[in-house]
Amino acid sequence: MELHCLGTAGYHPNETRHTSCYFLPADGIVLDAGSGFFRLPELIQTDSLDVLLSHCHLDHVFGLTFLLDVLYQRPVQNVRIWGESEKLAAVREHLFSELVFPVPLAAHWHPIDETPQFHVGEVMVSWRAQDHPGGSVGYRLDWPGEPVRDPGKEPSSGPRRMLYLTDTVGATDAEFVSWASGADLMLHECNFRDSSQELAKKTGHSFASRVGEVARLTRPKKLLVGHVNPLDPTPETMLGEIASGFAGEIEMAHDKRCVKF
Repeated sequence: MELHCLGTAGYHPNETRHTSCYFLPADGIVLDAGSGFFRLPELIQTDSLDVLLSHCHLDHVFGLTFLLDVLYQRPVQNVRIWGESEKLAAVREHLFSELVFPVPLAAHWHPIDETPQFHVGEVMVSWRAQDHPGGSVGYRLDWPGEPVRDPGKEPSSGPRRMLYLTDTVGATDAEFVSWASGADLMLHECNFRDSSQELAKKTGHSFASRVGEVARLTRPKKLLVGHVNPLDPTPETMLGEIASGFAGEIEMAHDKRCVKF
């Protein structure tokens, strides 16, 4: 399984990072639609795109306005946008107001409020509400398949689980731990270092040692760290603070990198 990191910063782009956008080409699934959304065309392999929105703050949705160029370069038959109904309505009313963006968007909008889990192709998607100003959701993606016992077969032919957890203070309650445990890949935000814990709590984001605690409790095979502070010139150095609470594999997300799991 391949995850392409198209945008890995929070709030605004900087010289090396665009804002949150990740892509699973084999399934046509896009995780958030930040400014990295423009990088999609050369990676699209399917005849549909399914965009899962964690929430509707601008750094996670304004890439939707790039769809005209994305689809011009690589047409697909269907574009579906998933998210909480209130958030979808806000995007449609404000981001796609005629005064802001005067061209209608050829997409289908799918509220998730009454569907705690749903299928996108063969992928089972479930979600949970998260603590963030205005609210956000975290997603769990489960791929079917039998466990791979033949060493000659590719690991990707077996079942897989991925967590996408961004714009959250970092949940540690028992219900969350049960829901989030056992992922092959956990993509979790880390916007602040431990020295800025109070600012993290105030803004509804995670700090380094909290991310380590979340990973320690849920035991992912790999922890991928994203949504980093665009003003931090060396976010990689946060990995040490995260590792103080989690001894497993940790990697920092970087724009235009592919992560296999």
